[in-house]
Amino acid sequence: MRDIIRLTNIHKDYYIGKIVVNALRGVDITIKEGEYVSIMGPSGSGKSTLMNILGCLDTLTEGQYILNDSDVSSLNDNELAEIRNIEIGFVFQTFNLLPKYSALENIMLPLVYAGISKNERNETGIKVLKNVGLEDRMHHKPNELSGGQRQRVAIARAMVNNPSIILADEPTGNLDTKTSIEIMGLLEEIHKKGNTIILVTHEEEIAEYSHRIIRLRDGLIETDVANKNIKTVK
Repeated sequence: MRDIIRLTNIHKDYYIGKIVVNALRGVDITIKEGEYVSIMGPSGSGKSTLMNILGCLDTLTEGQYILNDSDVSSLNDNELAEIRNIEIGFVFQTFNLLPKYSALENIMLPLVYAGISKNERNETGIKVLKNVGLEDRMHHKPNELSGGQRQRVAIARAMVNNPSIILADEPTGNLDTKTSIEIMGLLEEIHKKGNTIILVTHEEEIAEYSHRIIRLRDGLIETDVANKNIKTVK
C-alpha cells in the first residue's frame, strides 16, 4: 500500500495577543491508502488542529504535508479549497447540511463546485443516496429527516466526489447509541470498499472500530498503535 498522507515535523502556532500557543509541536504521521485510523486526545491535545491541517482547512507553521503525492504545505487558501474538494470528503458532528436544500441538492453541492453537468450531478447524487439507503428521502429537507438520516446524507455528500480520504469529525457525537452503531456500520462498509478513513473522536468505543489509534497529548503524539481488538457492526 502506498502512502496517501505524510506529515513531517508539523508545527502549528496560534497567537492570542502576545502569547504564542504551540498547538502542534513536531508531529510525524504516515497513513497508507486504505487505512482506517482514529485520532484521539483530551481537550487541548491538538487533535482538532491536526484534523484542520489534514483536511486542508488550516495552514501549518512549520513542516511538510504530502497528500496523495502533492506537497500542500505552502498552498494558498484558494489552492487548498481546490484540493479539499477533490481529495477529501468531510463528515461533521453537526452534519453541516443546508436547511433549504433537499437531501439530493445537499449531496450534489460538491459536484456544482467541481463544474459537473446538471444531468451527471443528478445521476451521481441519486447513486450515492442509494448507497446509504436513502433513495426514498432524496426530496426531503434536513428538518424532515432524523439525526441518523441527516448523517447518512452527510456521508453520501462526502462520498460524491469519490475522494481519496473520508475525514470524519465526531460523526456520532449528536446521535443515540443505536444510530451511532448504524453510522459506524456504514463507515465500515465504505472502508471495506477501499476508502481511507480518518476518524477524529474522543469516544473510546467509537475509536475501537478503527484499525489504528493515534493519541495526542500537548501537541505531540503520545502513542500510535494498531488496534488489536477491532469492533465490527454485526
